[in-house]
Amino acid sequence: MPRSIVHVIPSVAARYGGPSAAVVGMGRAIREAGADVLIVTTDADGPGRLDVPLGTLTTFEGLPAIFFRRQATEAFKWSAPLASWLRAHVAEHDVVHAHAVFSHAPIAAARACRAAGVPYIVRPLGTLDPWSVDRKAWRKRTLLRLGARDALAGAAVMHYTTREEQRLAERGFPDLPPGVVIPLGIDDRCFAVTPSRSPASPYALVLSRLDAKKRIEWIIDAWHHLQTDGLGDWQLVIAGDGHESYVEALRQRAAAGPAAGRIAFKGWVAGDDKLALLRDAGVFVVASHQENFGVAMVEGMAAGVAPVVTPGVNLAQDLEAAGAGWRVEETPAALADGLRRAMRDEAERRERGRRARAFAEQFRWPAVGRQLQDLYERLASSSATRRAAAARAGADASPAL
Repeated sequence: MPRSIVHVIPSVAARYGGPSAAVVGMGRAIREAGADVLIVTTDADGPGRLDVPLGTLTTFEGLPAIFFRRQATEAFKWSAPLASWLRAHVAEHDVVHAHAVFSHAPIAAARACRAAGVPYIVRPLGTLDPWSVDRKAWRKRTLLRLGARDALAGAAVMHYTTREEQRLAERGFPDLPPGVVIPLGIDDRCFAVTPSRSPASPYALVLSRLDAKKRIEWIIDAWHHLQTDGLGDWQLVIAGDGHESYVEALRQRAAAGPAAGRIAFKGWVAGDDKLALLRDAGVFVVASHQENFGVAMVEGMAAGVAPVVTPGVNLAQDLEAAGAGWRVEETPAALADGLRRAMRDEAERRERGRRARAFAEQFRWPAVGRQLQDLYERLASSSATRRAAAARAGADASPAL
């Protein structure tokens, strides 16, 4: 069994959404499976910083962690102390799991691992999807030349969270290392939620980081369009946070149409407040340009809330095949029509909600943790075998005394 797994990620602040929560869930799951875990990251938190000790072992969400100062740029999160620590200490660990591609932390981790002969995994977080690569393409091409391409090429394994994420990444980057699909996990508390049979005010739920990638505008416009059909008691609840100017633009858009009184912004929610929102939701809505997994969506499914999704959600085909939600075409009109169908048929919502909960069972963290642990074991064993062979070859080549 591997002794120690290091997770390297640009930041773990809550504002960065699913990746921050996922690395904590992975850490807890593999610790339960018997491995030691360490998170190495920066103090980045948007325009601010996390209130954490720097350069020394601490804990984050109950896991051992070391934070380093983000020294330059929010996008790249450059940190010389983080890179220095990795060069000095990565050889003390068995496997490194790097999260993201176009950031300093995973590039620094890959360089340190290659120098020390430590196997590493890259989880690209959907950033190798063609849609994502085309966003700020000049910046990504530059980073590929400056180290990201080498980081990808040197990985022992690419870690994808859906088959569709792997297919899209390998279409754009055919020379990537071998890939493995291991999904993200879902907090068991979501499965304990008992959906409300008849909430006083039914609502469609958006639970997400508020970012242009998520196409919240489409959902708001669809809701205004549906007002002409009569929404009954239905409301649209948008829970999440993002850049202040973008959130304000969404609020103005919501207030400028006929459904203005039926759209509510809840801000960031977590813990029991999030579970309560999931319990009373009638349907979950995801209209993202690109969503490599969709943790919040699957949490909703675990709570028995079926989603309406666009094709950019990488699980869309799987949940459609399972009858666990509604997959609509990539247009605002199709999104509105899908919502209309979901809202009008309570019996169908309940049936798809039941199937959604069954579909989500595969994403319980203990099962995911076992898959991760098997992967780490294979990599660590293979690395140990290679090092032993190299040592024997070196001894055989030594001149006789």
